[in-house]
Amino acid sequence: MTGQPPTADQPLRIALLSYRGDPFCGGQGVYVRHLSRELARLGHHVDVIGAQPYPVLDETTGPGRVRLVKLPSLDLYRADDPFRTPKAAELRGPVDALEVATMWTGGFPEPLTFSLRARQYLARHRGRYDVVHDNQTLGYGLLGLARHGFPLVTTVHHPVTEDRRLELAAAGSRGRRLSLRRWYAFTRMQRRVAARLDHVITVSDSSKADIAGQLGTAPGNIQVVPIGADTRLWSPSDEVPVVPGRIVTTSSADVPLKGLVYLVEALAKVRTERAAHLVVVCKKQAEGPVADAVRRFGLEPHIEFRTGLSDQELVDLYRSAEVACVPSLYEGFSLPAAEAMATGTPLVASTGGAIPEVAGPDGETCLAVPPGDADALAGALGRLLDDPALRARLGAAGRDRVLAGFTWERAAERTADCYRAAIATGVGQRARSGPGWRYV
Repeated sequence: MTGQPPTADQPLRIALLSYRGDPFCGGQGVYVRHLSRELARLGHHVDVIGAQPYPVLDETTGPGRVRLVKLPSLDLYRADDPFRTPKAAELRGPVDALEVATMWTGGFPEPLTFSLRARQYLARHRGRYDVVHDNQTLGYGLLGLARHGFPLVTTVHHPVTEDRRLELAAAGSRGRRLSLRRWYAFTRMQRRVAARLDHVITVSDSSKADIAGQLGTAPGNIQVVPIGADTRLWSPSDEVPVVPGRIVTTSSADVPLKGLVYLVEALAKVRTERAAHLVVVCKKQAEGPVADAVRRFGLEPHIEFRTGLSDQELVDLYRSAEVACVPSLYEGFSLPAAEAMATGTPLVASTGGAIPEVAGPDGETCLAVPPGDADALAGALGRLLDDPALRARLGAAGRDRVLAGFTWERAAERTADCYRAAIATGVGQRARSGPGWRYV
């Protein structure tokens, strides 16, 4: 059917791009893993095209399929050898040379260099995909894909300019601020690319406003598609014993945006009146603001850091907690909030960014506190730890809220609608009129 879009009952062929797709690296990897699985269950065919650390994908049971296409980078930030210098034999061309040079000068090259490699790959596979879905790369290489026959849809979870702002505000020296400005230089590229996009998906109304305001994307070009929890996995269970005084949080990195230092301070206050301990799903850092706070308050015996958990171990950890906490200063959505609520674990959450859109009203589905307020955080944690009836009521209401509005099944359905809109209008129309477009 040359030049014609697929009809509503035909499966789509989707190229889902993710420059850093390991779910243990953060929410972008979780997004790719769950969205690709649910798209396949709807019958679509998804090629997840990613670089190191490679995406982790689930087996699918639907009529579609998910396939991993590896698009290797130089892997300059690998866990066992960060900021490594590659051997000359590893350099395959100008993109590799650009990647090394950017790292050597203190920048972060992956969004740009991945976008250039993705463009080269897609140019070699004209006609293979109905739509390209970029997961927050926002690199120059993805502009002009219509000329190669590909309408483009881009997910922006939240503007990385917000991470930059918060880290600069927390920087303790002029040298640190200069280093951060160089590292985040790629955000200038992302602003320029985002301003030219016709089809953007984001995960919350809060992020939509920030993307329009900070990245310059036209508001009419942004669709809000909430994500959520895999409610088949994240669910209550009476078989996991609840540990008295246990508070659980997930923090993908020791960065100011996550607000973990305020939770450490709050734990110190909570422990003046009752027994409590904190389990943090995050790699423990020997130095930094969180490590300093743990030592300052003498909390080493009462805070445990865990990494490398399986899906089931992570779910059971949340089931075992009396309280879950999201102390972030800002989030574009907050997967940890949705997942905690899905287990029926009562939640204390800040009101930073989009978190209230997920966690819901204070006193109804969670206890809400201002971001960066350790006293308020301690008060809410203590209140829940002392009140079993309140924990039960908020836990049940939180689970109901997730089931009603924040599931991956619904996210996949609405994302597929965005694909068809991109294929049928604007860039999609121009792409299908170009040479080499075909639907097979």
